[in-house]
Amino acid sequence: MKIINWQIGALAVVCCLLISSCKVGRDYVRPETGVTDTFRGVNGTPSATDSVTIADIPWSDFFTDSMLMMLIDSGIANNYDMQAALKNIEIANQSLRQSRAAFLPEIEAQLGGTGHQWRSSDFYGGPSSGWYEQEGKGDAPKDLFMYQSQYLSSVGMSWEIDIWGKLRRQKERALAEYLQTFEAQKVVQTSLVSTIAEGYYNLLMLDAQLEVAQRNLKLNDSTLQIVKLQRDAGEVSSLALQQTESQMLVAASLIPQLEQEIAIQENTLMALTGRMPDSVYRSSALTDWRMQEAYESGVPLQLLTNRPDVREAELALRAANADVGVAQAYRYPTLTIEASGGLNAMLPQNWFNIPGALFGGIISGVTQPIFAGRRLKTQHEVAKLERDKAEIGFQQTVMDAVHEVTNALVMIEKLNEQHTIAERRVTTAQLGVKNANLLFKSGEATYLEVITAQSNALNSELDLVSVKQQQLNAKVTLYRALGGGWK
Repeated sequence: MKIINWQIGALAVVCCLLISSCKVGRDYVRPETGVTDTFRGVNGTPSATDSVTIADIPWSDFFTDSMLMMLIDSGIANNYDMQAALKNIEIANQSLRQSRAAFLPEIEAQLGGTGHQWRSSDFYGGPSSGWYEQEGKGDAPKDLFMYQSQYLSSVGMSWEIDIWGKLRRQKERALAEYLQTFEAQKVVQTSLVSTIAEGYYNLLMLDAQLEVAQRNLKLNDSTLQIVKLQRDAGEVSSLALQQTESQMLVAASLIPQLEQEIAIQENTLMALTGRMPDSVYRSSALTDWRMQEAYESGVPLQLLTNRPDVREAELALRAANADVGVAQAYRYPTLTIEASGGLNAMLPQNWFNIPGALFGGIISGVTQPIFAGRRLKTQHEVAKLERDKAEIGFQQTVMDAVHEVTNALVMIEKLNEQHTIAERRVTTAQLGVKNANLLFKSGEATYLEVITAQSNALNSELDLVSVKQQQLNAKVTLYRALGGGWK
């Protein structure tokens, strides 16, 4: 008989091991992304050099301006969004630890537990355990007599056997969500680095535009003085003086407007770095910057590993895929083993009477949901639909990333062409101002021609400064679009 019981037990263990080797749900496989071999507008075919892109360059090497590097470093350390992202990582880490602990049995201990029950005469039983006699209290009362007393110290264990891989899928989901928080933090940092850089370049542009406005104001004022002398001499009318003064006021009105924008931009940069409003020191001028002609953009497939938002979307898909397995496992039987043991006595003097007060027990059971089947099936179907949504979201994120890189490449190429034209405009406009002033002084040109030449020079110089700033921002946009800025 003992041999038969041993064989049955061994067979049960083997069956549990075989069943537990099966996992519910399918393992994650990256879906089709539809990315092409090269970005639109990039000539040539993929080669070994495509393995290196500007996204692989750390931000501390990509940016060369010392003040900009200090602002970025301060932003990474003090920005509130960055701090919140780091806290999310810690929260996810706690959930991951919890998922790992789920494989271990739950153990609970009760030390020094006591319990007393009182009953009255209408209760279906009478006083038990002889408590009143042993305590020397005589006969038990008819109402509220001591019915039962217990003194208990015990240790209990409950262990769910992971038959269908439910706990493993839960751990897989927790791990994906944990890694997701890292990618989310990288997304925040990438966005923060690019936003600070763009804000700094915008500040340099405003400085350059302010310089242009101040220089043109002096030029217009000089012209105004000449027109005043000509008006006093009767050579021109008061209308000429008024139009010349109006042109000077246009340049003058730009100065407070630009100073306002400079102050707001400085405050914005301070907010990004987690500091109170203050001025920002500039270690260089916009005119000192020289743009490179080409940038290594790599191939679209590299976005799957370089872009934090793409990796975050894929990890969300991994978590959703694991959720399907968890929801499916809830529909199958659950094997649980429970065991308990300790000391239990009716009287305190017998509490630690060993072996008289010892007790122990073990229970194992298989639980199969029946009437909850419809609800569990619904949860399983919803989990599969959520996985499909996450897959769509991942594919959408990849497509958006490819579009962002392509647009940034087009911007860089076309802004280079605009910069060449803008430089020629400035050269021509400045020559026009010089010639107009010479002709005006010799009486061969009217004040209207001088005003027009000065207005063209002001607009062309402002446009050139704006194009230079757009070139810098386009470079930053490409850097961020390729996944740079978090290393």
